[in-house]
Amino acid sequence: MLALVIGLLLFLGVHSTRLFAAQWRARQISKRGVLPYKGAYAIASLAGLLLIIWGYGQARLDPTWLWVSPVWTRHLAALLTVPAFILLAATYIPGTHIKARVGHPMLLGIKFWAIAHLLANGTVADLLLFGSFLAWAVALYVVSRRRDRMAGVTYPKGRAAMDGAAVVVGLVAWVIFAMWLHGALIGVKPFGG
Repeated sequence: MLALVIGLLLFLGVHSTRLFAAQWRARQISKRGVLPYKGAYAIASLAGLLLIIWGYGQARLDPTWLWVSPVWTRHLAALLTVPAFILLAATYIPGTHIKARVGHPMLLGIKFWAIAHLLANGTVADLLLFGSFLAWAVALYVVSRRRDRMAGVTYPKGRAAMDGAAVVVGLVAWVIFAMWLHGALIGVKPFGG
């Protein structure tokens, strides 16, 4: 469990520096340069992610259950991950109404993903992993939106065709992940089998 905690602190901490430690980040970039900073950022992010994956995998070998979710929550969780994938796609597809409306669709998608997994899973490791990502995404979303308002950031209005593209890309990615990759990578098949 310690590896999971360290991984979460490292991964989420690194991904929070721009908003919660902006002056420290600026000093590091000024002192070391942009590329070395980005290199260190990437290495720390990857190390955190690998620790999360390994730590969560180890915790799943001997789980401590806090609750057992009813079977129907698996179906609800699957439905909640659909908008998570659409929002993730909208993050990278330019000119969507979705991004213009929510500003930071990836953070909103992470919230959907985390809530879905908290509904369907009830171990200490699940609460730690998905609860941490949920709390982080909520806090970062609030801070990011406030920062945008203070800086006068506006997002282009967007076009319906680009929203359609985000929906199609998100749905295709969801089907591929839910039907095949989740089982292969995570070891759990959301729809049985």
